[in-house]
Amino acid sequence: YPSITTVLSIRNKKGLHEWRERVGHDVANHIARTAANRGTAVHKMCEDYLNNQHLAWPSEFEKHKSKNFLAWCMFAQMKDILENINNIKCLESNLYSDKLKVAGQVDCIAEYKGELSVIDFKTSTKEKKEEWIENYFIQGSAYCEMYEERFNQEINQVVILIVTEDGAVQTFIKDKKDYLPLLKPAIEEFYKENETIN
Repeated sequence: YPSITTVLSIRNKKGLHEWRERVGHDVANHIARTAANRGTAVHKMCEDYLNNQHLAWPSEFEKHKSKNFLAWCMFAQMKDILENINNIKCLESNLYSDKLKVAGQVDCIAEYKGELSVIDFKTSTKEKKEEWIENYFIQGSAYCEMYEERFNQEINQVVILIVTEDGAVQTFIKDKKDYLPLLKPAIEEFYKENETIN
């Protein structure tokens, strides 16, 4: 199955194409690469922290600081928010849905402030407006459905945690039912477009 990230990428293809044309392909590639590396580093720190590496192997955990100092600073801003996460079911786990015909790797499924949630860690250069990140909520809702289908346990809450380069932390908490009506048409559009390509 295609990843839910790939499926949803067609929803904002026009805006992304316009941005690439505006800034130039070399600049766009550099920005995308830098953002991807930063995001991967912060994800790894969050994962290691939630796996209690900072307690079990503090010297190993400290190595993150020298590997990517910006990501370390961003993670440090997010650390307090991570204290809201408990009873972790899975971290960086692969999921899929036979009903939806999509797959993906979820960042975290755990209780967030006591409610079982799909939790996604995001990094950004600057703060995001809610209307800019609709795909995040749709993606999280897809993971809710995948998890429920695989493990027969309902999840309704999607939590998006964003940390920016200047240290701002944003928390968005959504109900999957508000985004499921957008998920199915996006999947259908993806499969339709790829039938045409093939």
